[in-house]
Amino acid sequence: MTPPDKDTGAVIGEDGLARPEWASRDPLLREYYDTEWGLPVVDEQGMFERLSLEAFQSGLSWATILRKRPAFRAAFRDFDPEVVADFDDRDMARLLSDASIVRNRRKINATIANARATLGLRDSGGLAEFIWSFQPETTPEPRTMGEVPSQSPESVALAKTLRNRGFTFVGPTTMFALMEATGIIDTHLVGSHRRGSSGVWSR
Repeated sequence: MTPPDKDTGAVIGEDGLARPEWASRDPLLREYYDTEWGLPVVDEQGMFERLSLEAFQSGLSWATILRKRPAFRAAFRDFDPEVVADFDDRDMARLLSDASIVRNRRKINATIANARATLGLRDSGGLAEFIWSFQPETTPEPRTMGEVPSQSPESVALAKTLRNRGFTFVGPTTMFALMEATGIIDTHLVGSHRRGSSGVWSR
């Protein structure tokens, strides 16, 4: 593995492939980057899981959330929004005592509230379709890590609209990260082997 390129910030792995530094050191993050990050998510349950995990990530590293992902899935019943929407005080107590997840009351409350808000979007085409409706006409084309934005007019608008629909922990930066992770935008470096892998945007 080479040190990060001084111009782009990319790292060439032992396999000869270029990745951003965040996806180059940790095998778990590298696998996530190579096989999942940036690929389209178009189903309600998958989008609700991503929305929930992005909210839990706020203030923490993504590696922390990714390592706890199996535990999150077990605790939140595979992020089935119908099931989570019915969580009650007993579920809250169960979650707050579960050391395998992030025991943050506000984030847990937000996940339950967001599940209920997700059900409310079904009359409008559903959560995934709703979020995809904020897809921009163009995607960033960063050549360096410094050129990767942290939010966009679309993520600002998405955050505002979701809050108006009853969602919480959906700030513009968090929503930009969600759009990156689910293929709505492509912020892979132009030189990355994953650039254009979503099939949504050309290389």
